[in-house]
Amino acid sequence: MADSVRLALSKAVSDASPPKPSFTNIDERIKYLNWLGEMSVRLKRRIPDYQTRIEFLETVWYESKRAGLDPAMVLGLMQVESGFRKYATSVVGARGYMQVMPFWSRVIGDGNAKMLFKMQTNLRYGCSILRMYIDMEKGDLYLALGRYNGSRGKPEYPNAVLANWKNWEYKK
Repeated sequence: MADSVRLALSKAVSDASPPKPSFTNIDERIKYLNWLGEMSVRLKRRIPDYQTRIEFLETVWYESKRAGLDPAMVLGLMQVESGFRKYATSVVGARGYMQVMPFWSRVIGDGNAKMLFKMQTNLRYGCSILRMYIDMEKGDLYLALGRYNGSRGKPEYPNAVLANWKNWEYKK
């Protein structure tokens, strides 16, 4: 990985915790609150605790938007990767909601792979890494998702994420 890419990713994952969203337009705030309410209902079975669920969704929204991603796509990816399980660990060692590989904590973070089980850290890394792959693939989501999962060129994973993305789209 080029030093410039490593530096940019390192900066992206080291910023402070997500702030509470503020909106200059009341319509945008209402849209966000409606999204939050709808996603909370949809996610209730998977994350039963209300406070945990709202905090999770606020973080998903913030980190997705921060990385220039659609929150529905990120939710679809997490459904495929971890089934929304905070402590999910794959057979190859990927961790957390977005199944981030521990080597990323050494490459762009502080080296503490245990932090990948922390909700905000996991979402920030996952969204930043996915954004990098989308940029590398010049916007081709199919190839970027394959890179993210380590299955580049195989249709099953990108197709699963894209199908689940549709399930998390917010429709008024």
